[in-house]
Amino acid sequence: MLTGRAAGPLPSETYSVRDSKMVDLPVLHAVTTDQILLRSDFLARAIGVMQALGDRGAVHVRSRLIESVDLYEVTCRLINLHVETGCWCVVNDRLDLALAAKAHGVQLTGHSMTIEDARKVAPKLKLGASVHDVPEAVRAEAAGADWCVAGHVFETESHPGVPRRETMFISDVVRSVVTPVIAIGGILPEHVPSLLHAGAYGIAAVRGIWEAKNSADAAVSYLSAYDGNGAPTVSSRSGSAL
Repeated sequence: MLTGRAAGPLPSETYSVRDSKMVDLPVLHAVTTDQILLRSDFLARAIGVMQALGDRGAVHVRSRLIESVDLYEVTCRLINLHVETGCWCVVNDRLDLALAAKAHGVQLTGHSMTIEDARKVAPKLKLGASVHDVPEAVRAEAAGADWCVAGHVFETESHPGVPRRETMFISDVVRSVVTPVIAIGGILPEHVPSLLHAGAYGIAAVRGIWEAKNSADAAVSYLSAYDGNGAPTVSSRSGSAL
């Protein structure tokens, strides 16, 4: 059973997705940063977000500066919340920490170990790949990624001066792979419908959730935009509905 409503195809095409990779894959990913994780109210906000998202969401623990022992503690706290909320916890880059904390998955970047090596070490762990163009997405799929986080779509503070690529970028990535594509980069709730119509399976947000006055309410706004997008269900290449 799918955990979220599937994205719609482009007007003249339909896209297939691997059933095994669609099952239980969250549709809304709340991605953190060092600054977000270090806030005094982070855990309180995270509880609200995870309760709001339930099994349709995932919180990504992403840090470059926090000490491993502290990052491990935060990750374990979030994973414990999965029992009551159903929300995933995914660790960015750190496969060792993801395995130690029994996270639901790891998000691998260009600075991480390869997907092939990660799969050898953790054959059952869900593996996401961060991609920035079509060739990267194709390589990630060939290597066995369970999903791709593709960005960035719009302007973000993390990529100052880099031009926005709009929804056409997501359309190009979706055309090139059958692995579920999660769009990221300056995405607000009002952007969600066009991204789903471009073929995105899900959405990832950073500041749109964590910098909102009420992060739980912001998460609900994204889910409401996802559910109200009006996109038809994705079809397989054979024409049967998933």
